[in-house]
Amino acid sequence: MALVKAIRRFTVRTLLPEPIRPLARLATNLRWSWHLPTRELFASLDRELWEESGHDPISLLGSISRDQLEQLASNNELVERVQGAAADLDRYLSEPRWYQGLGGDVPSCIAYFSPEFGITEVLPQYSGGLGILAGDHLKAASDLGVPLIGVGLLYQAGYFKQSLSRDAWQQETYPVL
Repeated sequence: MALVKAIRRFTVRTLLPEPIRPLARLATNLRWSWHLPTRELFASLDRELWEESGHDPISLLGSISRDQLEQLASNNELVERVQGAAADLDRYLSEPRWYQGLGGDVPSCIAYFSPEFGITEVLPQYSGGLGILAGDHLKAASDLGVPLIGVGLLYQAGYFKQSLSRDAWQQETYPVL
């Protein structure tokens, strides 16, 4: 059998009903990865799918059926929680933080170079301590309002995952990012 090489990839995004549409913005801002209330909001949509998705909100939203999305959008309590989380994210992104209080002599943009950034397991762009430390720096800078931009390497296949075969041989799998 001949192998067929893909010539194009498509990303399919779920069209969310209007009342819960802010979930898309919450899912694409990485703050969810360290903000417990946002993670709990995503988990509450469908706990089983949340586990199956590996706690990936974009994958979760893509796995929820159209009917279930409509049911979620008709749940007033959930809609209020979504709106509250979106408002909290807006405040987080717009209100001055520690760095903005330092005055006008501070850099308006800071590049942070690291070969890897361990922000969340959903984005496996790290293999160990250096990546986790760099990811923690980005998270702390975000919470402090520091205009830090991570500049790193993006490997098409990411770091490999290891497992052992029944014969105790190491096996590697390379996830496509």
